[in-house]
Amino acid sequence: MTPAGRLQAAIELLGAIEADRRPADAVANEFLRTRRFIGGGDRRDIGETVWSVLRARRRLGWWLERIGAEPTPRLMVLALMVLGGVTVHRAASEFGASRFAPPALDEAERRALEKLDTHTLDHPNMPDGVRLEMPDFVVPLLRARFGEKLAAECAALMVPAPLDLRVNLLKATREAAIGALAKAKLKAEPTKLSPWGLRLAARQSVTTSAPFRDGFVEIQDEGSQLVALLADAQPGMRVADYCAGAGGKTLALAMTMQNKGHIIACDVSAPRLDGAIKRLRRAGVHNAERHLLAPGDKWAKRQERKFDVVLVDAPCTGTGTWRRNPDARLRLTETDLAELTAKQAAILDEAQRLVKPGGALIYATCSMLAPENEDQVAAFLRRHPGFRVTKLGDAFPAHLRGDYLRLSPARDGTDGFFACRLERAA
Repeated sequence: MTPAGRLQAAIELLGAIEADRRPADAVANEFLRTRRFIGGGDRRDIGETVWSVLRARRRLGWWLERIGAEPTPRLMVLALMVLGGVTVHRAASEFGASRFAPPALDEAERRALEKLDTHTLDHPNMPDGVRLEMPDFVVPLLRARFGEKLAAECAALMVPAPLDLRVNLLKATREAAIGALAKAKLKAEPTKLSPWGLRLAARQSVTTSAPFRDGFVEIQDEGSQLVALLADAQPGMRVADYCAGAGGKTLALAMTMQNKGHIIACDVSAPRLDGAIKRLRRAGVHNAERHLLAPGDKWAKRQERKFDVVLVDAPCTGTGTWRRNPDARLRLTETDLAELTAKQAAILDEAQRLVKPGGALIYATCSMLAPENEDQVAAFLRRHPGFRVTKLGDAFPAHLRGDYLRLSPARDGTDGFFACRLERAA
């Protein structure tokens, strides 16, 4: 594709995302799947343009409203170019330049760009929510968490996330995995926090490589790996991954159990569990089974107090994953937060029934908001005084040790995560 053709595809994809309530990556996957003429390199360029707009969506909208222009996909792309330092003439020349290029600018669009000329994306008059690219109601919640470091953490949330891998110790050592990846022309280095983690030097295609196909590595953020480290699932234990989803943490738990003992991956979604089973097979895991949680299910009652470890990776706002999902910050509302905290409490109340005396309940979210994290744990302990929080041990770096595992992009280079270990009295 020509540069102008990629620009037109990016504008079309932005329009599709704006018109659809699904996550942007789901819309993008469908969009690209139905346009097989778009090659791999073109896809990367198109995605980079679209995700750059999504990361700056509130600021772009603020500028377009300020100059009285409609925030169309075309104008958002053009505004990003001009506010990023591209001249109006150069930006306009990309439009109408060829058969597959976007149509030429009309007079209203050209006037809008001229009003933006010489400005930059940021402006001192922007409200905090606009400047920090998040819903207004989230700003005080994150300010309470980060204080004077808020700006740095929000800046880190606007940078694309790296690609992290977890070495599958059931099949390879970290050194062997690095060597296998190098043979596949994928350069990886050990992560700083996770003992099993690798970080690729740049965004590279991993899923088609031999080390991935052979189950040597799994794609998993370093922060998510540390949640599995906190669970400390040992060989011979009985473990439940209560919100297993696609099975990323189930795989890590099975690995630390050395394929010995019994792990049950639970979820309310059959398609997600089906995907998890495929991943477990590739990783060489054979001590895991799945269980579909359904309304009226008596399984939890039959399994009361039978598990050594129960992991609850709860559904949440996902504020810690905004590097990967910048569109999510545009959809989040206070109603969503209220509904999610109620759901988290209900899941915890149900999952705690499975924990045996002396066993552990691991609560985790990919959120950085106290109502979903510290406040949720405090409320749980009031309802269930037989549990207590246990501190993170020597397996974790000194700056992470304490009652809670708190990870953030700026400080730790991971997604934003929260986790804690709650042990039931023996």
